[in-house]
Amino acid sequence: MFGLDHSIAGFSDGTTLLVVVAVAVLLGLRHASDPDHLAAVTTLLASKKGGGLRSAAALGFTWGLGHATSLFAFGVPIVLYKAYLPEAVQSAAETAIGFVIMALAVWLLIRWRRGAFAVHAHDGPAHSHSRGHRHPRRSRSPFQAYAIGVLHGIGGSAGVGVLVLASISDRLLAVVALGLFAFFTAVSMALLSSGFGLTLSRPRVQRSFARFAPALGALSLAFGVWYTLGAQSVVPYVF
Repeated sequence: MFGLDHSIAGFSDGTTLLVVVAVAVLLGLRHASDPDHLAAVTTLLASKKGGGLRSAAALGFTWGLGHATSLFAFGVPIVLYKAYLPEAVQSAAETAIGFVIMALAVWLLIRWRRGAFAVHAHDGPAHSHSRGHRHPRRSRSPFQAYAIGVLHGIGGSAGVGVLVLASISDRLLAVVALGLFAFFTAVSMALLSSGFGLTLSRPRVQRSFARFAPALGALSLAFGVWYTLGAQSVVPYVF
């Protein structure tokens, strides 16, 4: 993914306003496709009760706003003064992100084990709920999604997108580009979440989700373990 970021950044000369803005927007839209973002948001949505397209978009955008908040806050010193967070802080934030991904995966597996995704057909359309007809509570609030996004943004504040924007010679332009980069990361997360929500809300997917939820949870858990170990430099990052 980092090679793609550099390719996008290559379109900018660092001085032409419209080109810099366009590159910042493209970097923000691309940034959301990082594997750690996809893993976090996928399990976040899969662990959430109901909602559909609009709810998924709102949750993704809230998560993205949290990410944008910390990305911008910690990115401004980088683009203005090349002042980075201490490596220990960055490592701790990345480690925490790994634990968040693991926690979301475990919660998904717990809900699956409790039968939250079992489908029962009554007189009306089939719908999913837990055994004993006890509907689980909403598992993730907007505030929780925002907080997860904030944590994720701290870990990503030294990402390649921010480093690319830090090379812009005009400081005001660099800050504007950073703001656009952060905001359009949130927009892209809303778009991706909408796609996930639309997929998960389809009756055919709902009927079969109980079968592939364990695989999704196990893969997300494995990814979270690898991400955590990578943050501690125990294993290499490959993305």
